[in-house]
Amino acid sequence: MKILALESSATACSVALCEEGRLIAQTFQNSGLTHSRTLMPMAESLLAGCGQRPKDVDVVAVAAGPGSFTGLRIGVATAKGLGWAWQKPCAPCSTLESMAWQLAHTEAVIVAVMDARRNQVYNALFRARGGAPERLCPDRAVSLAEVEEEIRNLPGQKILVGDGAQLCYNEWQERVPELCMAPEHLRWQSAWGVARAALDLARRDELVSAEQLAPVYHRLSQAERERLAKQTDTKE
Repeated sequence: MKILALESSATACSVALCEEGRLIAQTFQNSGLTHSRTLMPMAESLLAGCGQRPKDVDVVAVAAGPGSFTGLRIGVATAKGLGWAWQKPCAPCSTLESMAWQLAHTEAVIVAVMDARRNQVYNALFRARGGAPERLCPDRAVSLAEVEEEIRNLPGQKILVGDGAQLCYNEWQERVPELCMAPEHLRWQSAWGVARAALDLARRDELVSAEQLAPVYHRLSQAERERLAKQTDTKE
């Protein structure tokens, strides 16, 4: 099974082509350009460089959330467009679980964190066992203090992964024992992780159609929060 995976949930974006978990090719860009300008050309270039055509792809996977609202919309819209045009099933992957796959070899507690602003992180906890991440809690938007309380007394090494790793490490390093950050090359969101998470979805028969594919935000955007606040003020 060949999976084309897209990752645009944060500042950087990447595209990978994998077959049964084996990485065939991956491209990564953190240039500051918007994902709307970079993601599709990266996908087209990667396939062309591998000598692959749309008919060779079995599944289109994407980091569906949590993450940047704009980044998720671009990634999901791109995956929907490819899935629709190519008539391929889609894999809506958890961004946090996809990151955890990059540290599945460690036999540690994996603390996946993305900066959600307002003193919150998007977070999920995993324990690496036998080369796979075992989920310990659902994806959520939660305060730094709540995550710290949960992991402080967990036995063994705790490894931070994601674009919120430095933030959390600076906040917790003196109070959480055996805490460290993932190495730089494994810390950031990766399309390979998305492809590996997608393989599990496919094996569990949890793929969706392009029409069904949708982002998973886990909280309202700032614009939506402001709109609701104005409606509440008007009612009062």
